[in-house]
Amino acid sequence: MTEATLKALDGLRDLSMIKWYVIPLLAIVFYVYAKEIRLARSSGNWNAVLAGLTIFGVDFFNETWNGWVMHLTQRSAFWTTPGDTALRTMVGWNIEIMFMFLLVGIIYYYTLSESTTEKILGIPEKWFWAIGYSVFCVFVECLLNYGGHLVWEYPFWKRTFGGVWLIFLFGYFHFFVAAIIVISLKSLKNKIATVSAIYSVPIVMNVIAFGFLGWNY
Repeated sequence: MTEATLKALDGLRDLSMIKWYVIPLLAIVFYVYAKEIRLARSSGNWNAVLAGLTIFGVDFFNETWNGWVMHLTQRSAFWTTPGDTALRTMVGWNIEIMFMFLLVGIIYYYTLSESTTEKILGIPEKWFWAIGYSVFCVFVECLLNYGGHLVWEYPFWKRTFGGVWLIFLFGYFHFFVAAIIVISLKSLKNKIATVSAIYSVPIVMNVIAFGFLGWNY
């Protein structure tokens, strides 16, 4: 295993690592969701909440298959987060990343106008902002990688032209595509069913990995 992988495994899900700043961050996330749920109950529009849960659910899936890569190769995941954190939940995931992704979908939703025909530079705004936020996330990820906080091991997942495109498509863009699909569905029942399906895949994968196979990632 790479040095970064060994560091990421050290202290994995160790509750003694938790730092006090987790508490106000958790309170902020709770506040945002409590407010959005209150608004949704009065308006009947649950899209903000569902967009937030969708993007977090897709990230949950991403981090799960990334952990599977680490275990199956016995070398490294596509990305690892060996640096300082208040809690490392998987080899490529930590509590700070989780809080961020719980809010990204809501931020994305409120970036959109109420119009369904609005365009920016000739692109439907929902796709314009999906691209824009994905590009920004890749930019931030490159900074984190440059600083050694987010480690990439494989040559096709690097700060190269081809690597950046892969990170854009499979690291972020499909998060927003999933959110667009969910909020575009007509009925709340179908939206909830889709979000539930998104979560069911990583949940089953983790139950198999942790519960039956005894993997650790």
